[in-house]
Parts: sequence; C-alpha cells; structure tokens
Amino acid sequence: MKGIFVVLEGVADEPCQSLGHITPLQAAKTPNLDHLAKKSRIDYCYPVKEGAVPESSSAIVSLLGYDSNFAPRGPLEASGAGIKIARGDLAVRTNFGTIDGLSNKNLLDRRAGRTLTGKETQILAKAINEKVKLPFKFEFYPTLHHRGVLVFRGGFSDNITNIDQSYGRGVANLNSTGKVIFSKPMDDEDDSKLAADLLNRFARESHEVLDKHPLNFNRAKKGMYSANFILCRDAGNEPIQFKKLRGRWRALVYAPLEIGIAQAAKMDVFKFSYPKMKGTDVYSNLYSGLRKAIKHAIKMIKKSKDKYDYFYVHFKETDVPGHDNRPLDKVKMIELIDKRFLSYLRRCVEKSGSKLVITADHITSCRLKSHSSGPVPVLFYSPEDVEEQEQRFTEEQGMKGRKIMGRKLLEKTLFSK
Repeated sequence: MKGIFVVLEGVADEPCQSLGHITPLQAAKTPNLDHLAKKSRIDYCYPVKEGAVPESSSAIVSLLGYDSNFAPRGPLEASGAGIKIARGDLAVRTNFGTIDGLSNKNLLDRRAGRTLTGKETQILAKAINEKVKLPFKFEFYPTLHHRGVLVFRGGFSDNITNIDQSYGRGVANLNSTGKVIFSKPMDDEDDSKLAADLLNRFARESHEVLDKHPLNFNRAKKGMYSANFILCRDAGNEPIQFKKLRGRWRALVYAPLEIGIAQAAKMDVFKFSYPKMKGTDVYSNLYSGLRKAIKHAIKMIKKSKDKYDYFYVHFKETDVPGHDNRPLDKVKMIELIDKRFLSYLRRCVEKSGSKLVITADHITSCRLKSHSSGPVPVLFYSPEDVEEQEQRFTEEQGMKGRKIMGRKLLEKTLFSK
C-alpha cells in the first residue's frame, strides 16, 4: 500500500453564526485528525478552477486528475446505478422535487423535503414508467433518497440545457431563479431540439402522473412536500471511460455518481449495501449509512492493503448538512469520522509508512445552503515529513499553504517522489 485518498464531501464551509463564527472543521473535536495534521502539510486546493462553483461530479473527476469538461454526470450516475447505456442513449441525473404547478412553475423544494422513503420512490417510479407515453423508449430509475436516473434509448444529442436550473454543466448556479425553466437546445441541430423537446415532454407528463398520485395526496395531508416533479440535469449520450490511474486502486464508494466515477477510472469498487431509508428522518438514515461506510472502509483497507497500491475513500454524508444549514450535524459527522475511521487510519499510515491525502470536493456552505467557489483544505501526510507543527486541518490553515489546482492534486501528493 502506497497511499490513501480520502474525500469528505462538502465538509469545507464558511464561518457559521451558530458555531460562534467558526467553521464546522474548526468547531469539531478531532484528536486523530489533529494528530495527523501536526505531522502533515496543509495546503489549499481549487477542485476545478478558481471562481468556479463545482458540483460533485466535476470536482471529483478533476481531483482524480481528469478533464471534468468531458464527464457529464448523467452517464456516470447511470453506470454507478448498474444501468448500461450505449453510444447515443441519453442519460440524465434526476431529483424528485416539488413545484406549485406547471402554470407558475415555482420550485418549492429540490429534494421533496428529503423525506422520501425507498418504498415511495419505487412506487412513484413504477407509475412513471407505466403511465408516461413518449414516442421513444425511456427508463426511469430511482437510486438513493431523492435521486434518480432517466435514460432515453436511441440516438440523441446531449447539447441541451438543464431543467434543474440550480446546476449548469458541471457547475452550481447560485443565481437560480427558483423556477422551473424547461430545457432548450444549445445549437441549431435537429437532434438537440428533439432531445430538449423529449426531456420537456417527459417532465410535463411525469408531473401529471405524480401530481395526481395517491401517495402524494397522502404526503400532502401529513404536511410533507409532494414529490410531484422530476428535475433533470447533466445529460450525456455515451459511456464514460478515463485513462487508468497510476497503480492498482480500490475504492470505497456507495452513491451512484461516485461508483460511476470509480468504475470509469478503472478502480476496483468495494461494494456494500447502504441502509434503506424506511421512515422520513433522512438524518437517522445518513448517520446509519456513515457508520456502515466507515466500518466497510476499514474492512476494505485491512483486507486489501497487500494487494493494492492506493485506496480511495469517499464519505458522502458530510455534504448534506451544508445544503440544509445544519452546521451542528456537520460537526457531529466530522467527529464521528474522526473517532471511528481516522483513529484506525492514523495507526495504519504510521505503521505502513503510506502517504495520506484528506480533502473535500467543494465547499458546501451552511449560510448559502449551496456549494461555493472557495478553495478547500488539503492534508498531505507523508512518512518523510517528521517535523511536527501546531496546526489543524481547517480552511483557515489551508490558506497558509500552497495553492494546488484540482487536476494536479494527486501528482503533488500521492504520486509525488
């Protein structure tokens, strides 16, 4: 084992008023992370480029050293969900969301209140696949929580705009109007016009099905958001494959996007079953999922450290509290990772003499309830760096170090000599 690459999704933040104007990383009690930080180099990184507000797909692809402009999220999500697509098939990432009707098109919630159970998404997806009638074959798949994948079979252009205006092509849009704006072709080609029209027709017809569904009537009666609209974004029309990374890699990833990226990079994916959301408390499910992910990350490294050169571990849960403005939950998750995972990792790298990189794929700001364009801190532990310094893995400390661009991160850390 030569090195371990850990991404804590969205863990970087801005100072939060409820934490006394410090960030969750600063507020969290992290003795194991602090121990590593004292023996590490702390830098800062722009995951994609300065000024960009990256979404997770472009950020992770860039951090692994690839060009994020050639990695639309739809095909990556499809691959990670086990959906095979051929060249010309149009794959789109989706959210179950809530609107106030097609006349006003006001977007009330992008994630249906985060209260959808797995059983509910299966029921709603079945209704869409059975009742929506389009001139081309399509398949709609629910994946994790509010997420899903839509695939049109045939030969389609992917040069179209998103229906989900919160995101552009690989970047977050902080100037979203809060309304649904239907897809448009981005060129004058007939194939692009066809693809945009087809996506819009799906969105309208699936809304008619969902808005009248008894399940959504029951949700409304209980005071929950109706999952009555499918937000679509990041279309792609061919499978994605990257050049193989240096060395043999194994990855602990468990959401469709991250699985798809790891597969495209030709990593071996260590699979486990993420807990299904049975009730309406998404945070109970997230904490259960994080504990299970930590357990299997440790199991993966222990079991395979003599067979692989590098390990990639991606914890997704730390992103969610930022979107929901719940800094205390972000602190709690950081502390859970420190206690259960970094306590093991600290001993592991010190004993093996392996390199270690810990970073985030983007800032998820509790204040903005969205991603932001600032840099993220990077911890780089190498057995050669033995001089201890009084420092912590925080956004503020990172700004005192080197500036690293996302595509150069691995070259300057794990692959450096």
